[in-house]
Amino acid sequence: MNWETSMTREFPEAIPQDRFVARSYEALLRQGFRMENTIAFACVCRDEITWPLVEDIERTWGEAFLFSGLGGLPILGKTGFLAAQQHAPIDESGLERYVYYALPHIAIGPEGEFGVYFRPGRQQASHACGALIAFQHELESRSLHLVPDPDDIEQSVLKRHLLGKIRYGDVPDLLSLTRIAHGIILEEIERMIHLTVDPSRSNYGLFTGIQIHAPEGRHFVWPGAAYVVMGGKQLHLSDVKW
Repeated sequence: MNWETSMTREFPEAIPQDRFVARSYEALLRQGFRMENTIAFACVCRDEITWPLVEDIERTWGEAFLFSGLGGLPILGKTGFLAAQQHAPIDESGLERYVYYALPHIAIGPEGEFGVYFRPGRQQASHACGALIAFQHELESRSLHLVPDPDDIEQSVLKRHLLGKIRYGDVPDLLSLTRIAHGIILEEIERMIHLTVDPSRSNYGLFTGIQIHAPEGRHFVWPGAAYVVMGGKQLHLSDVKW
């Protein structure tokens, strides 16, 4: 089985990464969001292969504030979220606009095997997402370390969130873990928005999904949540033609 067959089977709605960013921009443009009046927040894994998505976001929206953490989990807390908002343009009415992009990621190898990625300069296959695979290996070995490790803070927080979504004794495969991570990231982004965003002076859009790294440097996105909040009212962007 080749990688295209595997991706189509597991992520039939996946689209090229640049198209995901372009179509999300077009959807928000109809709601009054533009590069000149909006700041973008990018929440992706720290892995360097996620960077092309950030570059697409910055080409479209201008410089982005990075929320990145291992696995794509936002762990910058209220201080980070509030600091990011203070970098936003303010229009003549005093309104600020934000757009959040939040995505975990997964690689797919030439033969269609998920988690496999061949990095430039390395002869052997490596993996993505490494943080999720490390958690999976702990589950498989029945030696899960749950005490917060001050030398491994981000992984400790990621594991705690993941474990809260898994039935005791289960060992999900990487695809399942990635989908679980997507749900957790969405919950955390929405929770922190609720804690930090003042809807009386801020409008925002939110786009989630799963970033997929294919052979030959090709990147795709399976689109997840897509909505805009204006004046405190949420509008689902069901008309986005991905």
